[in-house]
Amino acid sequence: MSLNWKEINLVLTELNLSGSQIQRVVQSAYDVLALHLYKEGKATPLLIALTPGACRLHATFRAVPKPEKPLRFAEFLKSRLVNGWITEAVQLGTDRIVRILVQRGDLQYRMYLRLWSNAANVIVTDETGTILDVMRRSPRRGEITGGRYIPEEAPPSQPQREFEIRSFSGNGTFNEQLDTYYAEHGGALSLEALREQVRKLYEGRLGRLAASLERLREKEAAYTKGNTLKEYGDILMANLYQIHQGDPWFEGINFYNDEKVRIKLDPHKTPQANAEAYYDQYHKAKTGLKEVVDELQRGEAEQKRLEIELAKLMAEDNPLRLHRALQKERQVLKPEDKKRPGLTFLRKGWMLIVGRDATENDDLLRHYVKGSDLWLHARDYPGSYVFIKARPGKTVPLDILLDAGNLALFYSKGRNNGEGDLFYTPVKYLRRAKNGPKGMVLPTQERNLHIILEESRLQELEQCRSDV
Repeated sequence: MSLNWKEINLVLTELNLSGSQIQRVVQSAYDVLALHLYKEGKATPLLIALTPGACRLHATFRAVPKPEKPLRFAEFLKSRLVNGWITEAVQLGTDRIVRILVQRGDLQYRMYLRLWSNAANVIVTDETGTILDVMRRSPRRGEITGGRYIPEEAPPSQPQREFEIRSFSGNGTFNEQLDTYYAEHGGALSLEALREQVRKLYEGRLGRLAASLERLREKEAAYTKGNTLKEYGDILMANLYQIHQGDPWFEGINFYNDEKVRIKLDPHKTPQANAEAYYDQYHKAKTGLKEVVDELQRGEAEQKRLEIELAKLMAEDNPLRLHRALQKERQVLKPEDKKRPGLTFLRKGWMLIVGRDATENDDLLRHYVKGSDLWLHARDYPGSYVFIKARPGKTVPLDILLDAGNLALFYSKGRNNGEGDLFYTPVKYLRRAKNGPKGMVLPTQERNLHIILEESRLQELEQCRSDV
């Protein structure tokens, strides 16, 4: 509910702003502005809100929080109006446009507060009506720097219906009643509406985090069975003389518990190679378990942090602080909103990124990789660029290099051959091909890597796909 013209007049009458000095300007959000005024030994923060459905101005008796970073319009006001003196503050007829004249030295500025719910704005002009800056830039209306804004020249409008000063609960002046009312019922800036937005935002994040933790716990349970893989390897090694290449199974006694055991074999491998395959799976499970446990600990810590933040925000009774905190949280999420192009794989603490076409390859090169990251590409076939993101003080291990090599060959025209050669070199040794097609680069100081596609490795990588 926005203020009507009679209520605006009452606010201005109570405040009697003429003779006040503007000592400070705070823009806590894109649609909320506060002028800290001083007159006759009394400080008064004047709140100006352009929020649809709660468009208003009045004195506020609640702390006005500073933004996380300076906002453009507030910085402009600081440069022009701070330390200036208000010589007049009146409403223009019944149009809900307040004109505030500010004298600073030899210069006079006009600040217009247009308190229309569907087109609210704060516009600052010089004495001739030339716009110096606006809170909400609108080229369609001509409300930009250098435009013209002289609402006094417009024919006065008549109210379409009769307005009355409404009764708001609470004691004190009309300004005090408004400040209390809007804190509870101020549309998008009310505590109720803001708390609902906070609840939805945090419950959404907590829900996604809970699903991620559940998947990690399932992986943890699977990796915990890694000791069984080692036992299978030991049993096969102890019974090599009983196994023949081509056998699909080995049946015997598990000497760890004296029970019968049936172990699946790869008929194409020798008995010893089958045992070594189980040892390899055991070592991968052991490494994977540590990574999963670390991820679980980080996820559970993040879950606890979000729950504490949610409780703290839901207990906040200052809507302006809650509004700022909500905007801050949404800004934190912004980088996640723009998804990185291509495919991302998180493997043993390393990030591998695959560009699936020329556009994604080019975008990744321009915006998402650095000189120390490693680039891989099939030597004789068109295909994807694969990048291994560098880690400070770490050398890319052979296993990760083979992972990236398998991805580079798999996402190339050489996939059907089952094997092929790759280039690899740090990104800093790539240069763009002059007049070449999008994303085309020429490597220097490149090395060669021969890759034979491994189905098992590709399947494991598929489990490491991430939406990060």
